[in-house]
Amino acid sequence: MPVFRLVSSSPTRQSPPVRARRTALRRVSGLAAMAACGLILPLAAAAQGQGQVAGGKPIRILVGAPAGGTTDTLARTIAQEMSQLLEQSVVVENRPGAGGNIAAELVAKSAPPDGSTLLMSFTSHTINATLYKKLPFDPVQDFTPVTLVATVPSVLVATPKLPASNVPELIRLARAEPGKLNFAIGSVGSSLHMAGDMFKMMTGTYIVNIPYKGTAPALTDVLAGQCDLMFASTINVLPHVRAGKLKVLGVTSPAPMPQFPGAAPIGATVKGFESSAWFGLFGPAGMPAEVTQALYQAARKGLESPAVRKRLENDGAQPVGMAPEAFAAFVKQDVKRWASVVRYSGASTE
Repeated sequence: MPVFRLVSSSPTRQSPPVRARRTALRRVSGLAAMAACGLILPLAAAAQGQGQVAGGKPIRILVGAPAGGTTDTLARTIAQEMSQLLEQSVVVENRPGAGGNIAAELVAKSAPPDGSTLLMSFTSHTINATLYKKLPFDPVQDFTPVTLVATVPSVLVATPKLPASNVPELIRLARAEPGKLNFAIGSVGSSLHMAGDMFKMMTGTYIVNIPYKGTAPALTDVLAGQCDLMFASTINVLPHVRAGKLKVLGVTSPAPMPQFPGAAPIGATVKGFESSAWFGLFGPAGMPAEVTQALYQAARKGLESPAVRKRLENDGAQPVGMAPEAFAAFVKQDVKRWASVVRYSGASTE
């Protein structure tokens, strides 16, 4: 580092000419400015990139479901929060089809695993591990779990004319007349389909499944009394329950739900029964730990926002924000849990 000496103005030593002094001062100012820039620029760059991932380039969250559904809504909500916290663009792309497998495959095979391509998946992620004979990816090994974003309990509803008003009465009715009652199934292999089969497996009842091409036509037939029962999301049935067009026999959450006063958890009668749909954020396998943590912290902080929590809870969703390690363990356990139900149901998809 250059050392700058003060030049004495003593009469015993001649002072530099005025022009030389000005030149020296300009050099000092220039060196000082360069030194200052050398300190300031790295600090500014560090501040600008604090918390960012993938070098600040846009992050894509792929959703294996159509726009407007629960998965899409949750993805867009969390994307907006993460974008503000990470100070970089986070966009949602819908890639529906094959029970979420199209979007999942794209993320599993994305490169590099730098956090720029993520997946908002749902319960089918673990159900498909057994439901599909062949998958182009491993639901556990080919992904880096980031966080469990939210869970959405479902509701067991019935046509008002059904001579049962709660789960114990339903079980007695189903056992007395095996095969007489039926479940409307909106999507084969979905968590709502599997909830019905898990109910039958755990209660030893025989209730016929009636498959439909979507939730809407299935719900229409239950409302019309053409089908007896249905497991459905809270969002889809709440208006009909309030209007008295459907009755709730039970909820799949461990605790009662305020949206359905008087409806007891199914698990209070069927010990161990719990079937909330879940929605979680994943990256491809091999994503660095620091990137995973940055994404998790941004998602968790977004879910802690009072406005976000209120928005989700009003729709019947329960914000979670589970840590990556815990979410990884959750996914492995969920694969095992649904495997026995899928095998019981006999459902299989090529």
